[in-house]
Amino acid sequence: MGLFDEWESSQKVKGTDVFSAGSGLVRQEWLSRCRKERALTQDLMSEIADLKNLESALRKVISNKGSAGIGGMRVEELKSWFSTHYRELQHQLMTNTYQVTVVKEVLIPKPNGGKRPLGIPTVKDRLVQQAISQVLSKRYDSTFSDHSYGFRPKRNAHQALHKAGEYVAEGKNWIIDIDLAKFFDEVNHDRLLWQLSTRIGDKKVLKLIGKFLRAGMLSGGMTNQRVKGTPQGSPLSPLLSNIVLDELNKELERRGHRFVRYADDIIIMVGSELASERVMKSVSEFIETRMRLKINQEKSQIIRPYQLNFLGHRILKDGSLGLSQKSTQRFKAKSIFNLFI
Repeated sequence: MGLFDEWESSQKVKGTDVFSAGSGLVRQEWLSRCRKERALTQDLMSEIADLKNLESALRKVISNKGSAGIGGMRVEELKSWFSTHYRELQHQLMTNTYQVTVVKEVLIPKPNGGKRPLGIPTVKDRLVQQAISQVLSKRYDSTFSDHSYGFRPKRNAHQALHKAGEYVAEGKNWIIDIDLAKFFDEVNHDRLLWQLSTRIGDKKVLKLIGKFLRAGMLSGGMTNQRVKGTPQGSPLSPLLSNIVLDELNKELERRGHRFVRYADDIIIMVGSELASERVMKSVSEFIETRMRLKINQEKSQIIRPYQLNFLGHRILKDGSLGLSQKSTQRFKAKSIFNLFI
């Protein structure tokens, strides 16, 4: 009996209406859909290891370019390697013997100072992750909330900003701006794998994703084992982040809120200051208690649309967009700098 089956068998309570792992309860109709979905995904690895899917993943990885990982193989060498090793790769995937390699840490500067760690997998691991992402996206993306715009096909930041502007124009001119503290570093592995197991019946796929989640990170000559987080820089990380945060989307929808999410940037728009305070408290509790994520209390705030810095923009009273104060300051600073070079 798997983790999900053990949990499900213990949740025989009437009136269940919450999506949650562990001590939470869920709707019976949701459980029924999950059973059907798991039955349809018992052999999902065959789709991942299919030659056409692998070739598509190969083209994507090559087009994305990027630096080499720990193994030293460059993206330019991947096509040649694949042409002579694809059968071996397919066999490893189907027999659950594929070995995941440690990722390489690379620090990149943040716009507001400091550095953000990226985890760079080997090009072979990027190929496999991309192959997994392509197959899972077909099953997950259509179920994601319409309020989610990041890392999704045919969706972009401009659409997210336009929708936020529409809500402000409707009179929702108090904004709860929620900052998830180091979201990509804080994702709980056990909870994420539980979420995946509710819809994926192929244990080989779950085990392989688990290997990628737990792969160590080489930093400063030492390998640090990861017990949480989905490192930025991985082809699979964007999809996994959307799967994690879609739980929040669904909860906000259930409560009837106007909101927009782009990756881990979340804004909720309400009509009064009193409502904004109530929503900030209840949503923060849901995120930290139920989703086991952390909120950056210093950066999370209740503001008016013209004070916003969402995807580099603020929103005016009529719902139109303008550059945020921070974006304007950076633009001015860059312009002044260019005068002296």
